[in-house]
Amino acid sequence: MKILLLCSAFNGLSQRAWLQLRGRGHHVTVRTVRDPQDIAAAVAAGEPDLIICPFLRRRVPEGVWRRYRTIIIHPGPEGDRGPSALDWAIMDAEPRWGVTALQATGELDGGPVWGTRVFRMPADPPRKSTLYNTEVSDAALSLIDEVVTKAGDPGFAPRHQDRRAGTDRPLVRQADRAFSWGDPTGHILRRVRAADGRPGVHTELAGVPVAVFDAHPGDAGPGEPGTIAARSRSAVLVRTGDGALWIGHARRLAPEAPGTTVKLPAVLALGDRVPDVPRIAAPPGLRDIGYRRTGRVGLVRFACYNGAMSTAQCRRLGAAVRYASAQDTDVLVLTGGEVFSNGLHLGVIDAHPDPAAEAWRNITAIDDLCRDIIGCTRQVVVSALAGDAGAGGVMLALGADKVIARDGVLLNPHYRKMGLYGSEYWTYVLPHRVGEAQARRLTTDCEPITAAEAAGIGIIDRLAASDRAAFVANALAYATELAAGGHAKALISRKRATREADEQRRPLETYRIRELAEMSHDIFDDRHGFAQARRAFLTGRPADPAPPEPPRLPVPRLPSMTPAG
Repeated sequence: MKILLLCSAFNGLSQRAWLQLRGRGHHVTVRTVRDPQDIAAAVAAGEPDLIICPFLRRRVPEGVWRRYRTIIIHPGPEGDRGPSALDWAIMDAEPRWGVTALQATGELDGGPVWGTRVFRMPADPPRKSTLYNTEVSDAALSLIDEVVTKAGDPGFAPRHQDRRAGTDRPLVRQADRAFSWGDPTGHILRRVRAADGRPGVHTELAGVPVAVFDAHPGDAGPGEPGTIAARSRSAVLVRTGDGALWIGHARRLAPEAPGTTVKLPAVLALGDRVPDVPRIAAPPGLRDIGYRRTGRVGLVRFACYNGAMSTAQCRRLGAAVRYASAQDTDVLVLTGGEVFSNGLHLGVIDAHPDPAAEAWRNITAIDDLCRDIIGCTRQVVVSALAGDAGAGGVMLALGADKVIARDGVLLNPHYRKMGLYGSEYWTYVLPHRVGEAQARRLTTDCEPITAAEAAGIGIIDRLAASDRAAFVANALAYATELAAGGHAKALISRKRATREADEQRRPLETYRIRELAEMSHDIFDDRHGFAQARRAFLTGRPADPAPPEPPRLPVPRLPSMTPAG
């Protein structure tokens, strides 16, 4: 079938839909559209059999939906109508929610129903972005399969909605999200999480107008609601009417230049306005790095907000890896959080007075971390991907000896869309696994791949079931299996021999030197539009066309290498 995907952004759900449909043998075209004219032009150019809109903020013009079957994937149950479905669901503490496939008509979310899915909402108020990327996306992908099957059935007719049933929900505005710090903690928590990751909830901290994100319950002594009781490395503890909330991230609201500030760790966003309050340990939900040991297996867990890793986080994670590698264990597991890693922290870079200098510090810090992973020859190192990874985060994972990933994870193993050549020893670890030709394709085509596809070409060694809750246990079981029966010792012996042979043929440091030579032009000369691409990503605004790109150096030819197992 000839299918056109219309998207406001090629986000995670859109990428998954494209990969899933293409994997089913359909001819799939994706078009990112911003207005009705873009939609009409995309349809005219493609003449599709079916249009699916997995993530579309604009109405489909009448001239399109009357001529082509156009299916809207709405992130709400049947009868829910309006553009802010998930925001209201979280704020109203809905016990169940759903996703519905609707045929586009002139009535917003009122067209005939092609299918629906219902799921139980998490008991703990979810972040909107988390809910969208988990339950909603899983339901949407199932629905998209159903829609395509029904579209191929000449006898299928969608079911008309009962307009008397359901709920019309308005667009959520800041006035609807508003709270007082004197309100109950649970009330504030729901409002903040219903706006996370965008647009945040407007409030004031330490006299600074901000949008707040990344909220977690906490405990504080008595004091005026809205005052900051304590701080951790990156978060602030704010008193509420009946307790306190940790605020992990914030974005300054600058009336003289609205929208120009970026989301940052709260302490960094507030800067010198953070009062002189005690520094205390953050609760488990806000601790970004930790280590624990289970038998012969050590586990380093890192959970960076949205997968962005700042210079400081890379350095602390490197210290954790070095500590873990010095322990008397056979296997070391590196497991990320909701997102495994996306590499550089673009927000911290952009907010720095000298972004280029901070980008350089960030890339050298993450390179140091990757070197610690590659150079760990006392244990078998396993990267465990419960969530998506992109750019340097993929290459960081590939520095390990084994990679286990949850089925359904999405990888974007490329840098060029951000105007960067890339580092993290990618010219060593990626060709090592997939060969030079495949490495060049992955880093220049700039297309996402599923974990299953990655396993098929050697990027991933083992796929785990798609159950997110059980993934860490599955990864530990895999690591324990590697440690059993002396298997790990054989792998370690082979790894040491391979690393020594590789070092004789070409020192590891030369890969880094070559990569950083390229990155220096991208960062300090901005030859490929890194500054503009970074700002567009952070603000959600489209970037201007990038300057013409000069030819890239080829991936260096590697000596033959024997993987570590």
